[in-house]
Amino acid sequence: MAALQDLAFREYGEGFPILVIHGWTISGAVEAHDLEPIFSKHTSQYRRIYIDLPGMGQTPLGQAKDLDSMLASVETFIENHILPSEFLLAGSSCGAYFARALACKYETHVDGLLLRVPLVEPVNEKRDLDPFVPAIANEKLLASLPTAERQQLGDTAVQTPEYIGQFRKRLTEIVLPAVEASDATALDVIRHDPNKYGLNARLHDDKASFKKPTLIVTGRQDGVTGYRDAWTLLQSYTRASFALLDRADHGLPVDEYDRQVLQALVLDWLRRVEEPRRIAASAG
Repeated sequence: MAALQDLAFREYGEGFPILVIHGWTISGAVEAHDLEPIFSKHTSQYRRIYIDLPGMGQTPLGQAKDLDSMLASVETFIENHILPSEFLLAGSSCGAYFARALACKYETHVDGLLLRVPLVEPVNEKRDLDPFVPAIANEKLLASLPTAERQQLGDTAVQTPEYIGQFRKRLTEIVLPAVEASDATALDVIRHDPNKYGLNARLHDDKASFKKPTLIVTGRQDGVTGYRDAWTLLQSYTRASFALLDRADHGLPVDEYDRQVLQALVLDWLRRVEEPRRIAASAG
């Protein structure tokens, strides 16, 4: 068997490690864009590590042929770059699926888990999704946009000029460049094969739960992974806070309202993660 390749990554800061795993066909740059404004404001010192999964960002596909082999590459990265330190895990969408598996494998080293718009059910047809209904509708505004732009924007949770402007900016400047850099042909083969787009790794469940501080953030208007599948995770993560954000879709955060709410939630999660260390330090 060929040796697993190392993953491209970017990191910011020094201190306690946070490993951040992006979603399907994008890259660590997208996660950094969304999370660095939050992490950089926190007073504690964290080493934020944003990896690029195989076939995405700056990491070649290499030997990756399914989600299991991609997970193995992340495990190798953790063993080469993070262990034996304790660390935190954060993941978005498919990255949250990987993060759950990693939290199970490295449970004694993982002090906290952040799941943003998590993928729970890999098979599209089995996901518990609502029909898309925008939080704020403005059909006249959408009709005024060029057809190509309407198609590019897709379902928009908040149909106001300000929101669409920020949605467009994030999409064209951050998300689409990452998508275009991915190995689309190879990733499509994995994505559309149920035998490849699913993990065989052990995950926490109600009989063997994860007992460290967890944050699950979902969007009410998320038409990709929804929110009800994520709600079923609560019995598996006994210290989880669950947030269902109105006017938020699979791409949250988009505008300043999204960012303010997400920041409050993430900073609360970090405080919960840090609490045992603060107690131990004061007792010592």
